[in-house]
Amino acid sequence: MRTPFPEHGTEWSVLAARMAAFGEEDVDWRDGRAAVYVFHAGQDVLDVAKRSYAAYQSENGLGPAAFPSLARMEADVVGMGLSLLQAPEGACGNLTSGGSESIFMAVQACREAARAAGRDTQGGQIVVPRSAHPAFDKAARYLDLEVVRVPVASDYRADVAAMRAAISERTLMLVGSAPCFPYGVIDPIAELGELAEESGTWLHVDACVGGYFAPFARRNGVETGPFDFAVPGVATMSADLHKYGYTAKGASTILHRSEEQRSHQIFQFADWPAGGMTTPTAAGTRPGGAIASAWAVMNYLGVEGYCDKARQVVDARRRLAAAIEAHPELAVIANPQLGLLAFTARDPEKLSIFAVWARLKALGWFTGVVTEPPGIHLMLSPAHAAVIDDYIEDLTRAVAEVLEESDSAEGFEARYS
Repeated sequence: MRTPFPEHGTEWSVLAARMAAFGEEDVDWRDGRAAVYVFHAGQDVLDVAKRSYAAYQSENGLGPAAFPSLARMEADVVGMGLSLLQAPEGACGNLTSGGSESIFMAVQACREAARAAGRDTQGGQIVVPRSAHPAFDKAARYLDLEVVRVPVASDYRADVAAMRAAISERTLMLVGSAPCFPYGVIDPIAELGELAEESGTWLHVDACVGGYFAPFARRNGVETGPFDFAVPGVATMSADLHKYGYTAKGASTILHRSEEQRSHQIFQFADWPAGGMTTPTAAGTRPGGAIASAWAVMNYLGVEGYCDKARQVVDARRRLAAAIEAHPELAVIANPQLGLLAFTARDPEKLSIFAVWARLKALGWFTGVVTEPPGIHLMLSPAHAAVIDDYIEDLTRAVAEVLEESDSAEGFEARYS
């Protein structure tokens, strides 16, 4: 039934109570029961993100002349991201609404650069590992391009030789992830960079998950391998602030090696009665709150704070991985390096891992899944450090119950939405 527009206004106290009631069935992410969609770094960080967002919630990033404060904060945030990801002098970027928009802008800039160089982009292709995010397929659909997905290697990372074999005269872009979403492993970006230079192809590194995590984990001694602009062949990177940057939702960065590259991202239009319009991203209006929140949280935490958060997450992931590997029925998929972890059943004929997921969900744990191989997927945050032992206990219980009752996952459908 369609909701009618209310004839009269309602007091805020009534609305607040109604909204609280709406949320009664939502996952309890504040207590660490969710390992997807929300990145909880602690109440203090959440307070900074909310207060800074509220302070600028009415300002509009579309109008830098009216709101130079937002232009200043965006420049600061982009500058910090470029420094963190070892970009060269002359590199640049913008804030976007999220990873999908950052990826879209990278693909769009790549296509327009190819057109400017005189290439026919009709049927242009993006060669990606099977593990790459569907945002590339979304961008390709909007931009009339084609995605060529290449099987990953035995370690679940991009197979560079297979990607080389997939390159054709129609190839515009290569993609690597740092890390990929399904398995939490960083693709061999250095080798992909060499391939990009050798083939004259634009290389985009999707660091939406790891861009504001991997550099701090690396400072803590985690082996990541090269994954950023220190690799000469990397043209663009996407990195989400609202993931492991712990800022308010609606904040990501698209970063370019040069201003010349970014010029192909910019939209300009002058033939309009209200005057010319220039926008750096797909959005027109850009929420000032998201920009302010990113600036405030990054300055609140600093390198020291982010390193501490990264340490908490990696330690939690290692504890969980050790418990999974010690379980006779379970095994970790691949060799996760940061905060993502996926695990599967050692014998899928004996244990339905999706039935285990359903049991855990009934116990209040909301996580994701993977399908190749079937497994349970978690994106860990600092908040999970306090509940890992509880999760392990419930996981052990869920496995035992599924085995005892011979549960199957009939009717289960894996979805990331």
